[in-house]
Amino acid sequence: MQRAYIPGIIAMAAIVVASNILVQFLIFDGLLTWGAFTYPLAFLVTDIMNRVYGVATARKVVFAGFVTGIICSLIGSQIMLQGDGFTYAAVPLRIAVASGTAFLIAQLTDVTVFNSLRGGRWWRAPLVSTLVGSALDTALFFTIAFSASVTVFGANADAAINWAWEPVPFMLTGPMVPLWVTLAFADWLVKLSLAMIALIPFKVIVARLTAQPA
Repeated sequence: MQRAYIPGIIAMAAIVVASNILVQFLIFDGLLTWGAFTYPLAFLVTDIMNRVYGVATARKVVFAGFVTGIICSLIGSQIMLQGDGFTYAAVPLRIAVASGTAFLIAQLTDVTVFNSLRGGRWWRAPLVSTLVGSALDTALFFTIAFSASVTVFGANADAAINWAWEPVPFMLTGPMVPLWVTLAFADWLVKLSLAMIALIPFKVIVARLTAQPA
């Protein structure tokens, strides 16, 4: 692999690791986590690699980031933090598995959609592929990580994330739903917004890397 791809691989791995950790921290009255603002950058990295180096390279960057992220998540799962009279893993098992699964499937979907639209207007491929990949990522991640209907991980793994089962008003004002449902919807709204904003750095970075308009 050429050295030009290395920054993309490093950026992808860093985003996955940061998101695995930051997804645990709630903000805005529990509507979002800090991870909602870091993970969408993975789609930007994938789309830039796809546009500049092609679909094969984009997939290599995705797989490299996936493997690195899994390794770091496994390490994080062994780091125990102190809570209010209890200890817990920095990266709970369900969050680690959900992050890796959603990342791989959503990113590969992004690559495929982007490649099918790469011949159109410069903004269409990154926008549509990111919107599709983001929706898929949100559905997969929050379901695997937090849904009470997913019982394959065992009681201990469920106990580490059962705070997300607490009934709360949907988006703070609607009917009562599990907290993770509100988190998922708010996360999806952030991804929609960032998909539009990311078009600016996408065009700028691609233009610089290719020395021509994206």
